[in-house]
Amino acid sequence: MSTLELEPRTTALVLIDLMPRIIALDTAPLTGPAVLERSAALAKATRAAGGLVVNVRVERPDVDVQPEGSGFALDPEPGDVEIVKRTVGAFHRTGLDDVLRERGIKTVVLAGIATNFGVESTGRAADEHGYDTVYVTDAMTGLDATAHDFAISYVFPKFGTVCTGTEYVAALSPA
Repeated sequence: MSTLELEPRTTALVLIDLMPRIIALDTAPLTGPAVLERSAALAKATRAAGGLVVNVRVERPDVDVQPEGSGFALDPEPGDVEIVKRTVGAFHRTGLDDVLRERGIKTVVLAGIATNFGVESTGRAADEHGYDTVYVTDAMTGLDATAHDFAISYVFPKFGTVCTGTEYVAALSPA
């Protein structure tokens, strides 16, 4: 990977499906709580640098009451954006693209659960919408380690930049 360079004010960290009921799933290679902890640290660094944090959660369509644990596991802070999706990806019919464009966002940085579902779908759509896309691979996990590894090693490099949380935070505040 080449050196990652980011302009914090045009960067949005998009956290996918960090909800208690999803965090509790059997995931690999990381546990849901580990991804939550790493994502919280990334969100803190993003806010401190002047970037945008977007919290995304899924709701089941056409049901009166969502399953228990369907809220955000991280409490959104003032200035954060909250998106509710009803499909796998966070762009379809959610207004996410409009929100990002209104704020001048050019780079979408992805973390969350599950790597090869919500994260991958959102990343593909971000690319299709013309955003530079960054995948923070040690702040995401899959429902299966093999599928996770395939996504981060084969799929994501074709749609954007793959990095670690340490590399992402360093790019937010270059020396």
